[in-house]
Parts: sequence; C-alpha cells; structure tokens
Amino acid sequence: MAALTTTAPARPRKLLASRKTRIGILYALPVVVYLLVLFVYPIFSTLFLSLKDTDGALTLHWYADALTGVNLSVLFTTLRISAETALLSLVFGFVLANAISRLKPLWAGVAMLIVVVPHFISALVRTYGWIIMLGDKGLVNETLTGLSLPGAPFQLLYNELGVVIGTTSMMLPYTVLLLYGVMRGVDRRLLAAAASMGAGRITIFRRIYLPLVSPGLASAGLLSFILSLGYYITPALMGGPNQTMIATLINQQVMKENQWNGAAAQGVLLLLITFAGLLLVKLVTSLGASRRKRSAT
Repeated sequence: MAALTTTAPARPRKLLASRKTRIGILYALPVVVYLLVLFVYPIFSTLFLSLKDTDGALTLHWYADALTGVNLSVLFTTLRISAETALLSLVFGFVLANAISRLKPLWAGVAMLIVVVPHFISALVRTYGWIIMLGDKGLVNETLTGLSLPGAPFQLLYNELGVVIGTTSMMLPYTVLLLYGVMRGVDRRLLAAAASMGAGRITIFRRIYLPLVSPGLASAGLLSFILSLGYYITPALMGGPNQTMIATLINQQVMKENQWNGAAAQGVLLLLITFAGLLLVKLVTSLGASRRKRSAT
C-alpha cells in the first residue's frame, strides 16, 4: 500500500513530462480558451444576471416571474409548438429519408441536394415565401379553392397551424440529414433474411428496421425540438398573439422593456429544458441498448 501511495502522485508528473502530452496541451489550449471565452463565460454571465435584483442583490424573483402568469403560458406554448414541430419533422423526415436511402447513390445525392440547398437560403426569405404561399390569395388556398373544398380559403397564417408549418419546413433538412445517414447504414441483408424466413413487412419494420434506426429518430427529434425552442423569425412573422414563443418574449423584454434580468432567466430556463431533453434521450437510448443486449443473449 505504501508503494502505491508513493508512486501514484508521480504519474501525472510523468505524463506532463512527456513531449507528446505537452504538445497535445499546446494544441488544445486555443480550443479551451475559445470555449471558455465564447461559451462558458456567456452562460455563467447570463446565470448571474438572472440571479441579480435591480439593486444587485441575489434573488429568485425573475425565475418566479418566468414561471407564473403570461410568461408561464408562453413557456407552455413554446413547448407545445416545439413538440408538434419535432413530431411532424420526424414523420415527414422519416418518409423522405427512407425513400432517398433506397435510391441509387447518384439519385440519392441529387435528392439530398434538393433537400439541403433550400437550407442555405435565408430563413427570413423562406418565411416570407411561406407567407405568400399560405395567404388568402396564395398558391395553397387558390388550389384548394379551385378544388371546391368547403371552407376554402382557409386561415393558414397568424395562428398555430401557420407557425408549425413554417418551423417544420425549417427543421426538415436537419431531420432528413440525420435519418438518411442512419438508414443508409442499415444492412438490408437483415431485412431480406427476415423476409425469407416468412416475416411480413410490418413485422420486419417493427422488429428489425425500427430498432436499428431508433437512435437516429431520437437524435433527430431532439435536435428539431431544441432548435424550435429558441426559434424566433418564423414564429414572430407567421404567428399571432397567442403563438408568442420564448424567443419573441426575450426580444420584447430586452428591446422594449430593457429588462435584461428577466430575459436572462428565460434563457436559463431554455438551457435547462435543453439539458433535460438531452438526459431523457440518453436515458431512453441506454435503456434501448440494454434491452437489445438482453434479447441478443
């Protein structure tokens, strides 16, 4: 035991004395400084700002204000719209990515290019494009009116439906990219083997294909949900007063009310919700992996 206690402290010194270790630390130092200055410092600054009163004293008043009244209603609206966006992005992204993954590499590359290229256009331009398309005289309502559907033209803007349509279109490229990578890596021979043994399409999908792509589904859904939480442009332009989201509320508190402390508390709440989502997905994926191991054994 004495020998162990005397040699254990010497190991870090030996590691630091190594030339490779010193070079590695030297290479990592700019990245560490970058993260500290542009990531860690702003987060802790926002946290301290949310805990300060107007007089500089520590308080939880801003968090209590963020979780009561209109602010709480805005938080629930943000969570609901983000969840709806994530769900629709998963549904449409799954169908689209599954279809593209079955194409030949050349045509799959062309299809992915069509999906990704609109993402490089400004979100503001795309949002105005949706406003033009979904207006009373837009392409969608004109088409539905031409089909003599009862109730046409429909109110597709300045409500929750318009916000969800707009945010889903913004999140869809992320979902397709993630799911396409996962689906492309699925060994199709497993599906063919299951079919040769008499399994039906629904059984193959439920027992083989879906478990293989479930990690991608969890990651894509979480990414869409997190990005929708802090999305500002599309909800602000395509939503109404009842669709105010946290990003819009933060902008109002900073630009109109000059209330930085309340805005900081809202930002910290968004960060905590994001961390909670990451932990939930990690827990679900770990439980799924353990179940697959048990079924394999």
